[in-house]
Amino acid sequence: MKDFMFVFRSEPSLLADRSPEELQANMQRWMDWIGGIAAQGKLIDRGNRLGFEGKVVGPTQVITDGPFIEIKESIGGYTMVKAESLEEAAEMAKGCPILNIGGNVEVRPIDTM
Repeated sequence: MKDFMFVFRSEPSLLADRSPEELQANMQRWMDWIGGIAAQGKLIDRGNRLGFEGKVVGPTQVITDGPFIEIKESIGGYTMVKAESLEEAAEMAKGCPILNIGGNVEVRPIDTM
């Protein structure tokens, strides 16, 4: 098996207008999806959501505030899974709840150094 990372991208405002009940239902869908991957023994790291604040270190080692969202989508989080192939990992990603709100999942192999 190989290791893959799912990078979750969405427009930050997509969940802004949701009621507490809708947010709870969305969280339950995430827990069910991640739990299903874990039940198959293919979950490496359940992942985490990323905060909105941060710093960016540039090539000249200058540190600036950021990241700033200059595109419609931002990276909201990640998880890591095991799969036999990129195609199998992409099939697993099809169940991700972020797809239901217009987001997407970038599926990338993790190459060890």
